[in-house]
Amino acid sequence: MGERQQECLILDKQTMNKVIPLLSLTIFFSANNNSMFNVALPDIAEQFQLLPSEISWVVIGFIVLFALSAIITGKLADMYPVKYLITLGLLVFNVGLILGFLSDTYWMLLLARYLQACGSGAIPALMMIVATRYAPPEDRGKALGIISSSIAFSAGIGYMLGGIIIDSFGWNYLFLVSLLSIFSIYLHNKWLPFGTIKAGSFDKVGAFILILFITSVLIAINQLLLWLVPACLILLALFIWHVLRVENPFIKPQLFINQKFRRSLLTTFLVSGTFMAALFFFIPLMLRELYGLSSAEIGLMIFPAAISAAILGSYSGKFADRVGSIPVVYAGTGILLFSFFLLSVIAGESPILIGFVLAVSYVGFATFHSSIANTVSQILPPEQIGVGMGIFNLTYYLSGAVFTAISGKALDYSATAIKLNPFLANDTAAMYSNLGIVFICAILLGLILFHNTFKKKQDDGAFL
Repeated sequence: MGERQQECLILDKQTMNKVIPLLSLTIFFSANNNSMFNVALPDIAEQFQLLPSEISWVVIGFIVLFALSAIITGKLADMYPVKYLITLGLLVFNVGLILGFLSDTYWMLLLARYLQACGSGAIPALMMIVATRYAPPEDRGKALGIISSSIAFSAGIGYMLGGIIIDSFGWNYLFLVSLLSIFSIYLHNKWLPFGTIKAGSFDKVGAFILILFITSVLIAINQLLLWLVPACLILLALFIWHVLRVENPFIKPQLFINQKFRRSLLTTFLVSGTFMAALFFFIPLMLRELYGLSSAEIGLMIFPAAISAAILGSYSGKFADRVGSIPVVYAGTGILLFSFFLLSVIAGESPILIGFVLAVSYVGFATFHSSIANTVSQILPPEQIGVGMGIFNLTYYLSGAVFTAISGKALDYSATAIKLNPFLANDTAAMYSNLGIVFICAILLGLILFHNTFKKKQDDGAFL
C-alpha cells in the first residue's frame, strides 16, 4: 500500500480548541451508554432470573471486546488514518445500539452489547491517540485530563439519565440516546488530518490466540474451572512463541523491553480494575440488594460523584503538566485507597455515606487515570504511541473484566461470607466489605510497584 504524507503532525492551538470538545462529545456518547446500562443490571438480572456470576457476563464480555477493540484500533492507527477508524467504530457502535433497542431475550441483548463493545472500544483509544499524537506537547496533559474528566462527566449523566429512562420506559430505550453519536462523524473527518497510510500487515493469528487466552482466563475465574488453567498457560506460551517468530506481530515484543512501560501497565491493571469492578458492577447491585433503591435512585446517587470527578479531573491534567504526572499518580491512588477503606467499613450503612464514598473514589480514579495515561504516553517513543496506548487501554479494560469476574463469583456466596473487617457494623454486607479489602490490597501492590519504578529521577524522562 502506498504512503501519503500527513498534513500536519501537531495541530495548531486553534484547531485543537475545536478538536478537544469534539473528542469529549464523542466520548460522552460512548461512556454515557456504558454507565446508563450499568444502572440496568439489577433490572436485567431480575427479569431474566440471573445469578450475579451470570449477569456479570454482560459486563465481562463487553469489557473484553471493548479492550480488544481498543488494542486492535491502536495497532491499526499506526497503519491507517485515525479519522477513518473513528468513522468505522462509530458505525459499528450505532448498529449495536439499534439491535439493543430491539432485544427481547438475554442472548440477543448480549449480542447487541458485544457488538457495541466492538465499535465503542475504538473511541477512547482513538481519542487518546489524537490527544497524544496531535496535541502540542505542552498541552498534552491538559487534553488527556479533559478526556478523562469527560468520561467521568458522561458516566455521571448516564447513571442519572439511565435510571430515569429505565423507570419510565424500560432498559431497551437506553440505546436510543447514544444514536446521536452518528452525527459527530462529519466533524471528525473535517478537522482531523488525513494522517499517514503505511504499508503493513495485521497479525490475525496473534489476535485470535490473544482473544482465546483472555476469554479462557475470564471463564476460569468466573466459573472456578481449574482445569482451564493449563489451557490458559498453553495459550499464553503459544502467543509469546508466535509474536517472537513472525515479522509483524500483533503486539511487538520490543515494547516490553521498556521496564517502565511494563510496570506502568501492571500498576494500571491493579489500580484501575478495582474501580471499574466496583462502580460498573457490584455497587449498583449492592444499592439494589441492601437498600432496595430503584434504577433512578441509583443513578441519582452516582451522579454527583461523577460530576465532581469531571470538574476536578481536568484540573489534575493541568496540574500534571506543571509538576509532572508522577506525583499526581500517587495522589490518585491514595484517594482510591481511602475510598475503599471507607467502603469496607460503612457497607450496608446510610446511602448518603455510600454516596460520599462514590464521590471520593471517582475523584481518585479520574486523577489516577489521566496521570498514568500521560506517564505511559511519555515513556513511549513517537513511533510506538499508537500500539502502546492500545496496549494501555487493553490493560485498563481487561483489569475491569478480571476484577468484575472475581466480584461476580464472590457475590454468589455472599450469604455465607465471613466478615474480614472487624469495624463493619452490618453483617449482611460482609461480602461487599470483603471486596473492599481485596481491592485495597490490589491498589497497595500497584502503588508499591509504581513507587519502586519511579522513585528516582531519571535522565531520560522530562516528566519525572
